[in-house]
Amino acid sequence: MFPFEWKVVSTTPINEMTAPPFRGPFLKLMLRFSAFKRPFIRPARQSFFLALMAGLLSLAAGCSNSLATPAPADPKVVVTSPLKLAIVEWDEYIGRLAPIEEVEVRARVSGHLQSTHFVEGQIVQAGDLLCILDQRPFRLAVEQAEADLARAKAKKDESAAQMVQAEAEVRSVESQRELAAQLLDRAKRLVANRTLTQEELDIRESNYKQATADRDIRLARVNLARAAVLTAGAELRADQSRLATAKLNLEYTEIRAPLTGRISNRAVTDGNLISGGTENSTLLTRIVSLDPIHCYFDADEQSLLKYTRLGNSGALADLRKAKLPVHIRLADERNGFPHQGHLDFLDNRLDRKTATIRCRAILPNPDLTLTPGLFAKVRIPGSARKETVLIPESAIGTDQTEKFVFTVNASHTVERRKIEIGRKARGLRIVTEGLQGDESIVLRGLQRVRPGATVDATPELTVALNDGLPDDVKPVAVEHQLNSYVSKPAPETVPRTNISTSTAATTSWIRKAGNTALEGERTR
Repeated sequence: MFPFEWKVVSTTPINEMTAPPFRGPFLKLMLRFSAFKRPFIRPARQSFFLALMAGLLSLAAGCSNSLATPAPADPKVVVTSPLKLAIVEWDEYIGRLAPIEEVEVRARVSGHLQSTHFVEGQIVQAGDLLCILDQRPFRLAVEQAEADLARAKAKKDESAAQMVQAEAEVRSVESQRELAAQLLDRAKRLVANRTLTQEELDIRESNYKQATADRDIRLARVNLARAAVLTAGAELRADQSRLATAKLNLEYTEIRAPLTGRISNRAVTDGNLISGGTENSTLLTRIVSLDPIHCYFDADEQSLLKYTRLGNSGALADLRKAKLPVHIRLADERNGFPHQGHLDFLDNRLDRKTATIRCRAILPNPDLTLTPGLFAKVRIPGSARKETVLIPESAIGTDQTEKFVFTVNASHTVERRKIEIGRKARGLRIVTEGLQGDESIVLRGLQRVRPGATVDATPELTVALNDGLPDDVKPVAVEHQLNSYVSKPAPETVPRTNISTSTAATTSWIRKAGNTALEGERTR
Protein backbone atom coordinates (compact mmCIF):
# COMPACT_ATOMS: atom_id res chain seq x y z
CA MET A 1 0.00 0.00 0.00
CA PHE A 2 1.22 3.43 -1.00
CA PRO A 3 1.96 5.98 1.76
CA PHE A 4 -0.18 8.69 0.05
CA GLU A 5 -3.49 9.09 -1.87
CA TRP A 6 -4.65 11.51 -4.59
CA LYS A 7 -7.97 12.93 -5.67
CA VAL A 8 -9.41 15.18 -8.42
CA VAL A 9 -10.16 18.51 -6.78
CA SER A 10 -11.69 20.35 -9.78
CA THR A 11 -11.92 20.46 -13.56
CA THR A 12 -12.02 24.25 -13.73
CA PRO A 13 -10.06 25.61 -16.77
CA ILE A 14 -7.29 28.01 -15.92
CA ASN A 15 -7.34 30.65 -18.64
CA GLU A 16 -4.52 32.65 -17.10
CA MET A 17 -1.98 30.02 -18.10
CA THR A 18 -1.33 30.91 -21.69
CA ALA A 19 2.07 29.33 -22.15
CA PRO A 20 2.02 25.99 -24.03
CA PRO A 21 1.45 23.19 -23.42
CA PHE A 22 -1.02 24.30 -20.69
CA ARG A 23 -3.36 26.32 -22.89
CA GLY A 24 -6.97 25.13 -22.58
CA PRO A 25 -8.72 23.14 -19.91
CA PHE A 26 -6.78 20.67 -17.89
CA LEU A 27 -7.12 18.82 -14.68
CA LYS A 28 -5.85 20.55 -11.67
CA LEU A 29 -4.66 17.82 -9.43
CA MET A 30 -3.74 18.00 -5.87
CA LEU A 31 -1.85 15.35 -4.17
CA ARG A 32 -2.37 14.88 -0.63
CA PHE A 33 0.25 12.90 1.07
CA SER A 34 -0.61 11.19 4.19
CA ALA A 35 2.04 9.50 6.19
CA PHE A 36 1.33 6.17 7.60
CA LYS A 37 3.29 4.60 10.30
CA ARG A 38 6.46 5.23 8.35
CA PRO A 39 7.99 8.64 9.04
CA PHE A 40 9.45 9.09 5.57
CA ILE A 41 8.90 8.27 1.88
CA ARG A 42 11.38 6.23 0.07
CA PRO A 43 13.09 8.03 -2.80
CA ALA A 44 12.28 5.28 -5.32
CA ARG A 45 8.58 5.53 -4.68
CA GLN A 46 8.65 9.30 -4.71
CA SER A 47 10.25 9.35 -8.17
CA PHE A 48 7.62 6.85 -9.40
CA PHE A 49 4.72 9.00 -8.38
CA LEU A 50 6.26 12.15 -9.75
CA ALA A 51 6.63 10.42 -13.13
CA LEU A 52 2.98 9.26 -12.91
CA MET A 53 1.75 12.80 -12.23
CA ALA A 54 3.74 14.17 -15.13
CA GLY A 55 2.16 11.63 -17.48
CA LEU A 56 -1.36 12.50 -16.33
CA LEU A 57 -0.72 16.20 -16.83
CA SER A 58 0.59 15.55 -20.36
CA LEU A 59 -2.51 13.42 -21.15
CA ALA A 60 -4.86 16.15 -19.95
CA ALA A 61 -3.04 18.74 -22.03
CA GLY A 62 -3.29 16.55 -25.13
CA CYS A 63 -7.01 15.86 -24.71
CA SER A 64 -7.83 19.52 -24.24
CA ASN A 65 -7.43 20.18 -27.95
CA SER A 66 -9.69 17.24 -28.98
CA LEU A 67 -12.56 18.27 -26.60
CA ALA A 68 -13.19 21.51 -28.43
CA THR A 69 -16.56 21.06 -30.47
CA PRO A 70 -17.85 23.18 -33.38
CA ALA A 71 -21.23 24.96 -33.39
CA PRO A 72 -24.21 22.50 -33.90
CA ALA A 73 -25.81 22.29 -37.38
CA ASP A 74 -29.51 22.94 -38.08
CA PRO A 75 -31.68 19.81 -37.67
CA LYS A 76 -32.78 18.20 -40.91
CA VAL A 77 -36.53 17.70 -41.46
CA VAL A 78 -38.81 16.73 -44.32
CA VAL A 79 -41.56 19.19 -45.16
CA THR A 80 -44.60 18.99 -47.42
CA SER A 81 -47.45 21.19 -48.55
CA PRO A 82 -51.12 20.41 -47.76
CA LEU A 83 -53.40 19.32 -50.57
CA LYS A 84 -56.49 21.31 -51.51
CA LEU A 85 -59.09 19.09 -53.16
CA ALA A 86 -62.80 19.38 -53.88
CA ILE A 87 -64.20 16.23 -52.28
CA VAL A 88 -67.14 14.89 -50.29
CA GLU A 89 -66.67 14.03 -46.64
CA TRP A 90 -67.88 10.45 -46.24
CA ASP A 91 -68.95 9.50 -42.72
CA GLU A 92 -67.99 6.01 -41.62
CA TYR A 93 -70.06 3.63 -39.48
CA ILE A 94 -69.92 -0.01 -38.52
CA GLY A 95 -72.87 -1.93 -39.89
CA ARG A 96 -74.13 -5.47 -39.97
CA LEU A 97 -75.71 -7.29 -42.88
CA ALA A 98 -79.21 -8.70 -42.47
CA PRO A 99 -81.60 -10.50 -44.83
CA ILE A 100 -84.59 -8.67 -46.21
CA GLU A 101 -86.80 -11.72 -45.68
CA GLU A 102 -86.31 -14.41 -43.08
CA VAL A 103 -88.81 -17.23 -42.66
CA GLU A 104 -89.08 -19.90 -40.01
CA VAL A 105 -90.46 -22.91 -41.84
CA ARG A 106 -93.19 -24.54 -39.76
CA ALA A 107 -95.95 -27.00 -40.64
CA ARG A 108 -99.53 -25.74 -40.83
CA VAL A 109 -100.96 -29.13 -39.89
CA SER A 110 -99.89 -31.79 -37.43
CA GLY A 111 -98.61 -35.20 -38.42
CA HIS A 112 -95.58 -37.43 -38.70
CA LEU A 113 -92.67 -36.18 -40.82
CA GLN A 114 -92.45 -38.68 -43.65
CA SER A 115 -89.55 -37.36 -45.77
CA THR A 116 -87.20 -34.38 -46.28
CA HIS A 117 -86.32 -33.13 -49.76
CA PHE A 118 -83.72 -30.33 -49.45
CA VAL A 119 -79.95 -30.09 -49.09
CA GLU A 120 -78.90 -28.22 -45.97
CA GLY A 121 -77.17 -24.89 -46.53
CA GLN A 122 -78.00 -24.65 -50.23
CA ILE A 123 -80.07 -22.24 -52.30
CA VAL A 124 -83.76 -23.12 -52.69
CA GLN A 125 -86.29 -21.52 -54.99
CA ALA A 126 -89.73 -20.36 -53.97
CA GLY A 127 -92.14 -23.29 -54.30
CA ASP A 128 -89.52 -26.05 -53.94
CA LEU A 129 -90.68 -29.09 -51.99
CA LEU A 130 -89.00 -29.25 -48.58
CA CYS A 131 -90.83 -31.84 -46.47
CA ILE A 132 -93.80 -34.21 -46.69
CA LEU A 133 -96.01 -35.25 -43.76
CA ASP A 134 -97.97 -38.49 -43.63
CA GLN A 135 -100.90 -37.82 -46.01
CA ARG A 136 -103.14 -40.80 -45.30
CA PRO A 137 -105.33 -39.21 -42.59
CA PHE A 138 -105.79 -36.10 -44.72
CA ARG A 139 -106.79 -38.08 -47.82
CA LEU A 140 -109.46 -39.85 -45.78
CA ALA A 141 -110.69 -36.49 -44.53
CA VAL A 142 -111.02 -35.30 -48.13
CA GLU A 143 -113.04 -38.39 -49.08
CA GLN A 144 -115.35 -37.93 -46.10
CA ALA A 145 -115.86 -34.25 -46.98
CA GLU A 146 -116.69 -35.21 -50.57
CA ALA A 147 -119.31 -37.71 -49.31
CA ASP A 148 -120.84 -35.09 -47.03
CA LEU A 149 -121.00 -32.68 -49.93
CA ALA A 150 -122.79 -35.23 -52.13
CA ARG A 151 -125.32 -35.87 -49.35
CA ALA A 152 -125.89 -32.13 -48.94
CA LYS A 153 -126.50 -31.76 -52.67
CA ALA A 154 -129.06 -34.60 -52.60
CA LYS A 155 -130.78 -33.04 -49.61
CA LYS A 156 -130.98 -29.70 -51.36
CA ASP A 157 -132.50 -31.36 -54.43
CA GLU A 158 -135.02 -33.15 -52.22
CA SER A 159 -135.95 -29.88 -50.51
CA ALA A 160 -136.39 -28.22 -53.86
CA ALA A 161 -138.71 -31.03 -55.03
CA GLN A 162 -140.76 -30.74 -51.86
CA MET A 163 -141.13 -27.03 -52.45
CA VAL A 164 -142.36 -27.66 -56.00
CA GLN A 165 -144.87 -30.19 -54.66
CA ALA A 166 -146.06 -27.76 -51.99
CA GLU A 167 -146.53 -25.01 -54.58
CA ALA A 168 -148.60 -27.41 -56.76
CA GLU A 169 -150.77 -28.29 -53.80
CA VAL A 170 -151.31 -24.60 -53.16
CA ARG A 171 -152.52 -24.13 -56.72
CA SER A 172 -154.87 -27.15 -56.39
CA VAL A 173 -156.31 -25.93 -53.11
CA GLU A 174 -156.60 -22.42 -54.52
CA SER A 175 -158.77 -23.71 -57.38
CA GLN A 176 -161.01 -25.56 -54.94
CA ARG A 177 -161.29 -22.42 -52.86
CA GLU A 178 -162.27 -20.39 -55.91
CA LEU A 179 -164.97 -22.98 -56.73
CA ALA A 180 -166.27 -22.85 -53.17
CA ALA A 181 -166.37 -19.06 -53.36
CA GLN A 182 -168.40 -19.15 -56.58
CA LEU A 183 -170.87 -21.67 -55.12
CA LEU A 184 -171.22 -19.53 -52.04
CA ASP A 185 -172.02 -16.44 -54.11
CA ARG A 186 -174.60 -18.35 -56.13
CA ALA A 187 -176.17 -19.76 -52.99
CA LYS A 188 -176.50 -16.29 -51.52
CA ARG A 189 -178.38 -15.09 -54.64
CA LEU A 190 -180.64 -18.14 -54.59
CA VAL A 191 -181.40 -17.71 -50.92
CA ALA A 192 -182.39 -14.13 -51.62
CA ASN A 193 -184.87 -15.40 -54.30
CA ARG A 194 -186.04 -18.11 -51.87
CA THR A 195 -184.91 -20.72 -54.35
CA LEU A 196 -182.31 -22.33 -52.02
CA THR A 197 -182.66 -23.22 -48.40
CA GLN A 198 -180.63 -21.68 -45.62
CA GLU A 199 -179.15 -25.07 -44.79
CA GLU A 200 -177.65 -25.34 -48.25
CA LEU A 201 -176.16 -21.84 -47.85
CA ASP A 202 -174.57 -22.80 -44.55
CA ILE A 203 -173.01 -25.89 -46.14
CA ARG A 204 -171.52 -23.83 -48.98
CA GLU A 205 -170.14 -21.28 -46.49
CA SER A 206 -168.52 -24.11 -44.53
CA ASN A 207 -166.99 -25.53 -47.72
CA TYR A 208 -165.54 -22.13 -48.58
CA LYS A 209 -164.00 -21.74 -45.15
CA GLN A 210 -162.58 -25.23 -45.33
CA ALA A 211 -161.04 -24.48 -48.71
CA THR A 212 -159.53 -21.27 -47.33
CA ALA A 213 -158.03 -23.15 -44.38
CA ASP A 214 -156.61 -25.78 -46.72
CA ARG A 215 -155.11 -22.99 -48.84
CA ASP A 216 -153.38 -21.48 -45.76
CA ILE A 217 -152.04 -24.88 -44.74
CA ARG A 218 -150.58 -25.38 -48.22
CA LEU A 219 -149.03 -21.91 -48.15
CA ALA A 220 -147.39 -22.72 -44.82
CA ARG A 221 -146.04 -25.93 -46.32
CA VAL A 222 -144.61 -23.91 -49.21
CA ASN A 223 -142.88 -21.61 -46.76
CA LEU A 224 -141.50 -24.60 -44.87
CA ALA A 225 -140.29 -26.12 -48.12
CA ARG A 226 -138.59 -22.89 -49.08
CA ALA A 227 -136.91 -22.71 -45.64
CA ALA A 228 -135.79 -26.29 -46.09
CA VAL A 229 -134.28 -25.33 -49.44
CA LEU A 230 -132.39 -22.46 -47.80
CA THR A 231 -131.19 -24.76 -45.02
CA ALA A 232 -130.07 -27.36 -47.52
CA GLY A 233 -128.24 -24.66 -49.48
CA ALA A 234 -126.46 -23.47 -46.32
CA GLU A 235 -125.49 -27.04 -45.45
CA LEU A 236 -124.27 -27.50 -48.99
CA ARG A 237 -122.03 -24.45 -48.74
CA ALA A 238 -120.77 -25.62 -45.34
CA ASP A 239 -119.90 -29.01 -46.79
CA GLN A 240 -118.17 -27.29 -49.68
CA SER A 241 -116.09 -25.29 -47.20
CA ARG A 242 -115.24 -28.43 -45.26
CA LEU A 243 -114.15 -30.12 -48.47
CA ALA A 244 -111.98 -27.13 -49.39
CA THR A 245 -110.48 -27.16 -45.89
CA ALA A 246 -109.74 -30.87 -46.15
CA LYS A 247 -108.06 -30.39 -49.53
CA LEU A 248 -106.10 -27.42 -48.15
CA ASN A 249 -104.89 -29.49 -45.19
CA LEU A 250 -103.87 -32.23 -47.60
CA GLU A 251 -101.93 -29.62 -49.57
CA TYR A 252 -100.29 -28.39 -46.35
CA THR A 253 -98.76 -31.84 -45.85
CA GLU A 254 -96.37 -30.86 -48.64
CA ILE A 255 -94.23 -28.11 -47.08
CA ARG A 256 -92.76 -25.86 -49.77
CA ALA A 257 -90.27 -22.99 -49.70
CA PRO A 258 -92.11 -19.66 -49.29
CA LEU A 259 -89.22 -17.64 -50.80
CA THR A 260 -85.96 -17.91 -52.70
CA GLY A 261 -82.88 -17.96 -50.48
CA ARG A 262 -80.42 -20.06 -48.55
CA ILE A 263 -81.88 -22.75 -46.33
CA SER A 264 -80.51 -23.74 -42.93
CA ASN A 265 -80.08 -27.20 -41.43
CA ARG A 266 -82.86 -29.61 -40.48
CA ALA A 267 -84.25 -29.01 -37.02
CA VAL A 268 -86.32 -32.25 -37.07
CA THR A 269 -85.48 -35.59 -38.63
CA ASP A 270 -87.85 -37.95 -40.44
CA GLY A 271 -90.32 -39.92 -38.35
CA ASN A 272 -90.92 -37.31 -35.66
CA LEU A 273 -94.37 -36.03 -34.81
CA ILE A 274 -94.80 -32.48 -36.08
CA SER A 275 -97.09 -30.04 -34.34
CA GLY A 276 -98.55 -27.49 -36.73
CA GLY A 277 -101.14 -24.80 -37.05
CA THR A 278 -100.49 -23.20 -33.64
CA GLU A 279 -98.16 -20.60 -32.18
CA ASN A 280 -96.05 -23.44 -30.77
CA SER A 281 -95.68 -25.25 -34.07
CA THR A 282 -92.54 -27.32 -34.59
CA LEU A 283 -89.67 -25.46 -36.28
CA LEU A 284 -88.41 -27.38 -39.30
CA THR A 285 -85.75 -25.03 -40.71
CA ARG A 286 -85.09 -21.40 -41.68
CA ILE A 287 -84.70 -19.63 -45.01
CA VAL A 288 -83.10 -16.20 -45.55
CA SER A 289 -83.13 -14.15 -48.73
CA LEU A 290 -79.77 -12.95 -50.09
CA ASP A 291 -80.30 -10.72 -53.12
CA PRO A 292 -80.78 -7.87 -52.42
CA ILE A 293 -79.59 -7.58 -48.81
CA HIS A 294 -79.86 -5.04 -46.00
CA CYS A 295 -77.12 -3.40 -43.93
CA TYR A 296 -78.14 -1.89 -40.59
CA PHE A 297 -76.05 0.71 -38.76
CA ASP A 298 -76.58 3.27 -36.00
CA ALA A 299 -75.89 7.00 -36.37
CA ASP A 300 -75.23 9.15 -33.32
CA GLU A 301 -77.24 12.19 -32.31
CA GLN A 302 -74.70 14.76 -33.55
CA SER A 303 -74.56 13.15 -36.97
CA LEU A 304 -78.34 13.11 -37.25
CA LEU A 305 -78.50 16.80 -36.42
CA LYS A 306 -75.81 17.50 -39.02
CA TYR A 307 -77.73 15.62 -41.71
CA THR A 308 -80.93 17.43 -40.75
CA ARG A 309 -79.26 20.85 -40.95
CA LEU A 310 -77.68 20.03 -44.32
CA GLY A 311 -81.01 18.82 -45.64
CA ASN A 312 -82.86 21.92 -44.45
CA SER A 313 -80.26 24.22 -46.00
CA GLY A 314 -80.30 22.38 -49.33
CA ALA A 315 -76.61 21.52 -49.21
CA LEU A 316 -77.43 17.81 -49.04
CA ALA A 317 -80.53 15.86 -50.00
CA ASP A 318 -82.93 14.76 -47.27
CA LEU A 319 -81.92 11.31 -46.00
CA ARG A 320 -85.55 10.24 -45.54
CA LYS A 321 -86.74 11.26 -48.98
CA ALA A 322 -83.76 10.88 -51.29
CA LYS A 323 -81.98 7.58 -51.89
CA LEU A 324 -78.41 8.72 -51.18
CA PRO A 325 -75.58 6.37 -52.22
CA VAL A 326 -73.93 4.06 -49.69
CA HIS A 327 -70.57 2.30 -50.04
CA ILE A 328 -69.46 -0.60 -47.86
CA ARG A 329 -66.58 -3.03 -47.58
CA LEU A 330 -66.09 -6.24 -45.65
CA ALA A 331 -63.48 -7.07 -43.04
CA ASP A 332 -60.99 -8.64 -45.49
CA GLU A 333 -61.31 -5.97 -48.17
CA ARG A 334 -58.52 -3.42 -48.01
CA ASN A 335 -58.83 -1.42 -51.23
CA GLY A 336 -61.78 0.88 -51.63
CA PHE A 337 -65.44 0.15 -50.99
CA PRO A 338 -66.47 -2.27 -53.73
CA HIS A 339 -70.13 -2.71 -52.73
CA GLN A 340 -72.53 0.10 -53.62
CA GLY A 341 -76.15 0.58 -52.61
CA HIS A 342 -78.36 3.34 -51.27
CA LEU A 343 -80.11 4.39 -48.10
CA ASP A 344 -83.41 2.63 -47.65
CA PHE A 345 -84.77 3.47 -44.21
CA LEU A 346 -84.30 5.85 -41.29
CA ASP A 347 -86.07 5.14 -38.02
CA ASN A 348 -88.66 7.53 -36.59
CA ARG A 349 -86.91 8.11 -33.26
CA LEU A 350 -83.63 7.69 -31.39
CA ASP A 351 -82.95 4.88 -29.00
CA ARG A 352 -83.35 6.16 -25.45
CA LYS A 353 -80.51 4.08 -24.09
CA THR A 354 -77.84 4.70 -26.72
CA ALA A 355 -79.00 8.05 -28.21
CA THR A 356 -78.55 6.60 -31.70
CA ILE A 357 -80.92 6.20 -34.60
CA ARG A 358 -81.25 3.03 -36.64
CA CYS A 359 -80.41 3.42 -40.34
CA ARG A 360 -80.62 0.89 -43.14
CA ALA A 361 -79.06 0.52 -46.55
CA ILE A 362 -79.96 -1.88 -49.31
CA LEU A 363 -77.38 -3.40 -51.67
CA PRO A 364 -77.48 -5.75 -54.65
CA ASN A 365 -75.88 -9.13 -54.05
CA PRO A 366 -75.86 -11.00 -57.35
CA ASP A 367 -72.84 -13.17 -56.52
CA LEU A 368 -74.16 -13.88 -52.97
CA THR A 369 -70.88 -12.69 -51.43
CA LEU A 370 -72.67 -10.65 -48.79
CA THR A 371 -73.88 -13.01 -46.09
CA PRO A 372 -76.32 -12.06 -43.32
CA GLY A 373 -74.51 -11.45 -40.04
CA LEU A 374 -71.25 -10.10 -41.49
CA PHE A 375 -69.86 -6.82 -40.16
CA ALA A 376 -69.05 -4.11 -42.67
CA LYS A 377 -67.68 -0.58 -42.81
CA VAL A 378 -70.34 1.74 -44.14
CA ARG A 379 -69.67 5.10 -45.80
CA ILE A 380 -72.49 7.61 -46.35
CA PRO A 381 -72.14 11.21 -47.59
CA GLY A 382 -71.61 13.61 -44.70
CA SER A 383 -71.33 16.81 -46.74
CA ALA A 384 -71.73 18.26 -50.18
CA ARG A 385 -68.77 18.64 -52.55
CA LYS A 386 -66.48 21.36 -51.14
CA GLU A 387 -62.86 22.57 -51.12
CA THR A 388 -60.93 20.73 -48.39
CA VAL A 389 -57.40 20.90 -46.94
CA LEU A 390 -55.75 17.50 -46.42
CA ILE A 391 -52.45 16.63 -44.72
CA PRO A 392 -50.68 13.35 -43.87
CA GLU A 393 -51.48 11.80 -40.52
CA SER A 394 -47.77 11.68 -39.55
CA ALA A 395 -47.51 15.49 -39.65
CA ILE A 396 -50.02 15.92 -36.80
CA GLY A 397 -48.79 16.26 -33.22
CA THR A 398 -50.85 15.83 -30.07
CA ASP A 399 -50.61 17.88 -26.91
CA GLN A 400 -53.17 16.44 -24.51
CA THR A 401 -56.51 17.32 -26.19
CA GLU A 402 -54.94 19.69 -28.74
CA LYS A 403 -53.81 18.87 -32.26
CA PHE A 404 -51.03 20.89 -33.88
CA VAL A 405 -48.53 20.97 -36.75
CA PHE A 406 -45.11 22.60 -37.18
CA THR A 407 -44.92 25.00 -40.11
CA VAL A 408 -41.70 26.27 -41.70
CA ASN A 409 -41.73 29.84 -43.00
CA ALA A 410 -39.56 31.41 -45.71
CA SER A 411 -36.67 31.98 -43.27
CA HIS A 412 -36.66 28.27 -42.32
CA THR A 413 -38.00 29.08 -38.85
CA VAL A 414 -40.38 26.63 -37.17
CA GLU A 415 -43.81 27.81 -35.99
CA ARG A 416 -46.39 25.86 -34.02
CA ARG A 417 -49.92 25.94 -35.48
CA LYS A 418 -53.05 24.66 -33.70
CA ILE A 419 -55.49 22.86 -35.98
CA GLU A 420 -58.90 21.18 -35.95
CA ILE A 421 -59.14 17.90 -37.81
CA GLY A 422 -61.98 15.94 -39.35
CA ARG A 423 -62.34 12.53 -40.91
CA LYS A 424 -59.86 10.76 -43.16
CA ALA A 425 -60.20 11.01 -46.92
CA ARG A 426 -57.96 9.75 -49.72
CA GLY A 427 -55.55 8.36 -47.13
CA LEU A 428 -55.06 11.84 -45.61
CA ARG A 429 -56.56 13.73 -42.69
CA ILE A 430 -59.03 16.57 -43.32
CA VAL A 431 -58.12 19.86 -41.61
CA THR A 432 -61.20 21.94 -40.84
CA GLU A 433 -59.43 24.87 -39.12
CA GLY A 434 -55.87 26.19 -38.75
CA LEU A 435 -54.43 25.79 -42.25
CA GLN A 436 -55.04 27.60 -45.52
CA GLY A 437 -53.33 25.03 -47.74
CA ASP A 438 -50.34 27.10 -48.86
CA GLU A 439 -48.08 26.42 -45.85
CA SER A 440 -45.10 24.12 -45.52
CA ILE A 441 -45.52 21.67 -42.66
CA VAL A 442 -43.02 19.33 -41.06
CA LEU A 443 -43.74 15.80 -42.22
CA ARG A 444 -40.89 13.90 -40.57
CA GLY A 445 -38.55 14.98 -37.79
CA LEU A 446 -41.11 16.46 -35.38
CA GLN A 447 -39.04 15.26 -32.41
CA ARG A 448 -36.00 17.31 -33.52
CA VAL A 449 -37.68 20.71 -33.85
CA ARG A 450 -39.06 23.29 -31.48
CA PRO A 451 -40.96 26.53 -32.14
CA GLY A 452 -38.50 29.28 -33.13
CA ALA A 453 -35.74 26.91 -34.21
CA THR A 454 -34.08 27.04 -37.62
CA VAL A 455 -34.20 23.83 -39.66
CA ASP A 456 -32.72 22.39 -42.83
CA ALA A 457 -35.91 21.50 -44.74
CA THR A 458 -36.16 18.96 -47.55
CA PRO A 459 -39.45 19.15 -49.50
CA GLU A 460 -41.49 16.08 -50.32
CA LEU A 461 -44.66 15.78 -52.41
CA THR A 462 -47.85 14.49 -50.76
CA VAL A 463 -50.03 12.30 -52.97
CA ALA A 464 -53.70 11.52 -52.28
CA LEU A 465 -54.74 7.89 -52.56
CA ASN A 466 -57.75 6.58 -54.43
CA ASP A 467 -60.12 5.26 -51.77
CA GLY A 468 -62.78 4.21 -54.25
CA LEU A 469 -65.27 6.89 -53.16
CA PRO A 470 -66.65 9.46 -55.60
CA ASP A 471 -65.85 13.16 -55.28
CA ASP A 472 -69.49 14.15 -55.75
CA VAL A 473 -72.78 12.87 -54.36
CA LYS A 474 -76.12 12.57 -56.14
CA PRO A 475 -79.27 10.64 -55.19
CA VAL A 476 -79.64 7.27 -56.87
CA ALA A 477 -81.82 7.40 -59.97
CA VAL A 478 -85.26 5.81 -59.76
CA GLU A 479 -84.43 3.12 -62.32
CA HIS A 480 -81.47 2.00 -60.20
CA GLN A 481 -83.25 1.97 -56.85
CA LEU A 482 -83.87 -1.30 -55.01
CA ASN A 483 -87.05 -2.07 -53.11
CA SER A 484 -87.12 -3.96 -49.84
CA TYR A 485 -90.77 -4.82 -50.21
CA VAL A 486 -93.15 -4.34 -53.11
CA SER A 487 -96.55 -3.39 -51.76
CA LYS A 488 -99.34 -5.50 -53.21
CA PRO A 489 -102.87 -4.27 -53.94
CA ALA A 490 -105.35 -4.99 -51.20
CA PRO A 491 -107.53 -8.05 -51.96
CA GLU A 492 -111.22 -7.58 -52.57
CA THR A 493 -113.12 -7.61 -49.32
CA VAL A 494 -115.48 -10.55 -48.91
CA PRO A 495 -118.91 -9.45 -47.62
CA ARG A 496 -119.52 -10.80 -44.17
CA THR A 497 -122.92 -12.42 -43.68
CA ASN A 498 -124.38 -12.26 -40.23
CA ILE A 499 -126.23 -15.41 -39.23
CA SER A 500 -128.84 -13.52 -37.22
CA THR A 501 -129.44 -11.21 -40.21
CA SER A 502 -129.89 -14.19 -42.53
CA THR A 503 -132.34 -15.82 -40.13
CA ALA A 504 -134.27 -12.60 -39.74
CA ALA A 505 -134.45 -12.23 -43.52
CA THR A 506 -135.85 -15.76 -43.87
CA THR A 507 -138.46 -15.15 -41.19
CA SER A 508 -139.43 -11.85 -42.82
CA TRP A 509 -139.80 -13.61 -46.17
CA ILE A 510 -142.13 -16.25 -44.65
CA ARG A 511 -144.27 -13.58 -42.98
CA LYS A 512 -144.43 -11.65 -46.22
CA ALA A 513 -145.63 -14.72 -48.09
CA GLY A 514 -148.32 -15.38 -45.49
CA ASN A 515 -149.48 -11.77 -45.47
CA THR A 516 -149.73 -11.82 -49.27
CA ALA A 517 -152.03 -14.83 -49.08
CA LEU A 518 -154.26 -13.19 -46.46
CA GLU A 519 -154.46 -9.99 -48.50
CA GLY A 520 -155.60 -12.01 -51.48
CA GLU A 521 -158.33 -13.63 -49.43
CA ARG A 522 -159.56 -10.27 -48.14
CA THR A 523 -159.67 -8.96 -51.69
CA ARG A 524 -161.91 -11.80 -52.71
